[in-house]
Amino acid sequence: MLALGMIIPVLPKLVEDFVGGNAGRAAEIYGLFGTVWALMQFVGSPVLGALSDRYGRRPVILLSNFGLGFDYIVMALAPTVGWLFLGRVISGITSASGATAGAYIADVTPPEKRAGAFGMLSAAFGLGFVLGPALGGVLGNIDPRLPFWVAAGLSLLNAMYGFFVLPESLPPERREAFAWRRANPMGSLTLLRSHAELFGLAIVNFIGNVAHEALPTTFVLYAMYRYGWNESTVGIAFAAVGICSAIVGAGMVQPMVARLGERRVVLAGLICGVAGFAIYGIAWSATIFWIGVPVNALWGLSGPPMQGMMTRRVKTSEQGQLQGALSSLRGIAFMIGPMLFATTFARFIDPRRESHLPGAPYLLASSLVAIATLLAWRATRHTESEEIANFPVSTEATAP
Repeated sequence: MLALGMIIPVLPKLVEDFVGGNAGRAAEIYGLFGTVWALMQFVGSPVLGALSDRYGRRPVILLSNFGLGFDYIVMALAPTVGWLFLGRVISGITSASGATAGAYIADVTPPEKRAGAFGMLSAAFGLGFVLGPALGGVLGNIDPRLPFWVAAGLSLLNAMYGFFVLPESLPPERREAFAWRRANPMGSLTLLRSHAELFGLAIVNFIGNVAHEALPTTFVLYAMYRYGWNESTVGIAFAAVGICSAIVGAGMVQPMVARLGERRVVLAGLICGVAGFAIYGIAWSATIFWIGVPVNALWGLSGPPMQGMMTRRVKTSEQGQLQGALSSLRGIAFMIGPMLFATTFARFIDPRRESHLPGAPYLLASSLVAIATLLAWRATRHTESEEIANFPVSTEATAP
């Protein structure tokens, strides 16, 4: 995530340089890059997840990291915008190994501790994505291609660490035969329909991923338009969001799950998401907006225990397929969210409209999370003890 975040500040500028400084054309191309990247996540995640169920998690993770390192080298040397496009395609496929990482955690972590483990992974993602753009901006001022070289070095270093240190988590006797009906995106999604709670939580997860796109899609324009912030203040705000999210993921998830149980923590986190987005949307001053940052960060309490609950509804040999299916849904959300919230923001600040509501994207996101909260409440009405008793197959996942 650190390597991925490093190229965020420099890739748009590099695209603009390739099209002769035409900002409008660069924006169109960059938007296409984002859509294609999400599409590759949608297609690649279930394939990598199914491959990890067949051949183990370790080879898939290693190939992904080596592939990312090669990809960043291609982008660093890219002579045309077409080569950059190829690099984004490769990046979308190889970075889809997040599904395999989730399956690895499910393999080696007892069910009662998975929420905390997924929370740690979430915190690592958050910190990487906060520090990455900051480091990329500094390196980009030296040379716009330097962040790509450093990102390549980090990915290859990651691969070497995995090669020498990372053990395999899925023994051969617990692997599943590879089949394209499980590996293609639509086929992988059928697993989510195997149990009512699993399907319900997958829908909740999908709606949450759509709502999540409200902030990265519109925040820069929103903060500058409504509060008159400059780039520096926006950067500080992004850092605050990332730090608060990391604190929640690393320090709060496991203790709260141990104290309150997964279901209550999921619902509490979703309610905080509803409140946080609502504060963002109605914040008539920057001070009110800052109040929303820690409130919205508590939304991060919901994801890890939700993921932990879903891992208990499938066999050990299906963990990769599960994570791949969830990543495919995430890819769809990443294709829907940016257009949805960007269009909403544009329409509600249009001077030709009678209603002027710049916070409309966040109020829409709040409404989506409210719907997700109701669905989560309905999908998890049974007690955890009853659920586990009804699904003894989940005990397979407790073995390291």
